[in-house]
Amino acid sequence: MNENVDLRVPVLIVGGSLVGLSASLFLSRLGVRHLLVEKHSDTSTHPRGRGNNVRTMEIFRAAGAEQLIRDAASVLADNHGILQAGSLTGDDQEWLFKEIDPGGGLARFSPSGWCLCSQNDLEPVLVAHARAQGSELRFSTELLTFEQDADGVTAVLKDRETGGRTTVRADYLVAADGPRSPVREQLGIGRTGPGDLFHNVSITFRSRRLASVVGDRRFIVCYLTDPEADGALLPVDNEEKWVFHAPWQPDRGETLEDFTDERCAEHIRRAVGAPGLDIEITGKAPWHAAERVAERYASGRVFLAGDSAHEMSPTGAFGSNTGIQDAHNLAWKLAAVLDETAGPGLLQTYEAERLPVAKATSARASARSGEHSHPGYAGSPGPGGGRKGGMLTVALGYRYVRGAVLEVDPGLPVVPEAMALTGEPGTRAPHMWLGHAGTRVSTLDLYEKSFVLLSDARYPDWRAAAQQVAKRLSVPLQAFGIGSVPGADLEPESGADWAAVHGTSAEGAVLVRPDGFVAWRSEGPAADPEATLYEVMLTLLHRG
Repeated sequence: MNENVDLRVPVLIVGGSLVGLSASLFLSRLGVRHLLVEKHSDTSTHPRGRGNNVRTMEIFRAAGAEQLIRDAASVLADNHGILQAGSLTGDDQEWLFKEIDPGGGLARFSPSGWCLCSQNDLEPVLVAHARAQGSELRFSTELLTFEQDADGVTAVLKDRETGGRTTVRADYLVAADGPRSPVREQLGIGRTGPGDLFHNVSITFRSRRLASVVGDRRFIVCYLTDPEADGALLPVDNEEKWVFHAPWQPDRGETLEDFTDERCAEHIRRAVGAPGLDIEITGKAPWHAAERVAERYASGRVFLAGDSAHEMSPTGAFGSNTGIQDAHNLAWKLAAVLDETAGPGLLQTYEAERLPVAKATSARASARSGEHSHPGYAGSPGPGGGRKGGMLTVALGYRYVRGAVLEVDPGLPVVPEAMALTGEPGTRAPHMWLGHAGTRVSTLDLYEKSFVLLSDARYPDWRAAAQQVAKRLSVPLQAFGIGSVPGADLEPESGADWAAVHGTSAEGAVLVRPDGFVAWRSEGPAADPEATLYEVMLTLLHRG
């Protein structure tokens, strides 16, 4: 297509919040040139969206950002539990849970852990780290229009400071432009689900004496249940900065103007149970909890990610985590198609994999709101409650039953009843500690920029096959022999059995995708490992 354009890039990302910035970081790590545009002048200033689950932190670990994020979140490192109370000064108090990871059991599954880092602290880290990796980020830049054809997308951007316009030609567009996504609306993609769940006003405030009322209760959030002043209290620095989520009823004619500083302060005092508490209101921001999932995640060369693709209740912090994981899933597929190691069909697996995860996760988030009696939420716990589909299983144990995976039963539930990360295709590859070139690494540290084949060092045919297939197909494919024998690439710690951990035999092999999910597994030897692996890779990369 011949047209006048000012800039050509392989990928244009619209939206520079958590999901867009994460997509930018992941693409830069994979060497994909792109442009991110965000209409606001800077990152978020409001402390929200702060629960980063273990899978998200694993992804940021692979991208070299985990420690940077933990450093930015250090002030809340000791906050763990969720408290429910009639007030902070009364006897009606109950820990819904006191520790995110009681007993340290999570270490069996992951080298990472949960991290409490507010959006206003996390986004600057992502900006700095993405730019250090080569990302081009433009704030105060708005998408005005876009059109797509068989070969790409043409977009017109506006600099909101100068008024200047830029025409960009991109191979693909990623829309991370929020729940009211103009891109999704233009594409005519509908959404399914219950819709609006409840509305809150998020109030930031300072109080020097509230810390003494809270005492040593280091909660992530405290749900305060006084029927005349319910809400959720969240610490920002455990000292004088706090956030309070107050229920808002716009369907009953309540307006944002009704939330005066005086009303907000009195509401907080009553909810906390401290009538004379010093309170200085510093900000207010409305937000809406909803359960909606887009009917499609893609239209031609345009892909939805994050809130543009799904909305879910904030309870459990599933929303932003699901969005970041969308971006991670999409990034390696875009990279593979753009460098022509994969066929365009690979990009169709993005929707096939991520849409079912969003549906299952959003239902679980709503159920969690019912279980926790989230202020403003009138629904019941629903079928996703109880032990089935628990927090860790939803966050880490979900599986892809269709997509760029082989030999998976499509009838399996996306979220199983219990954690079972045992190397089954479609699940996140198991974690185990290994020795590698004198350093200690997790198996998860091996996955980011290529497919990886794991096999036993005593049976070198799989490694040799991987090397030949990589050459024949010109694809990035690494092979590691695991064991305690001479010539092994990786050595398990404490005599652990890598094959048993990955659900195979010593003569088998496990193929893991760049995003850390198992693509295929051979539970025994192959008559012709090279031919077998060649056909597997052709199928996975849609090059058949």
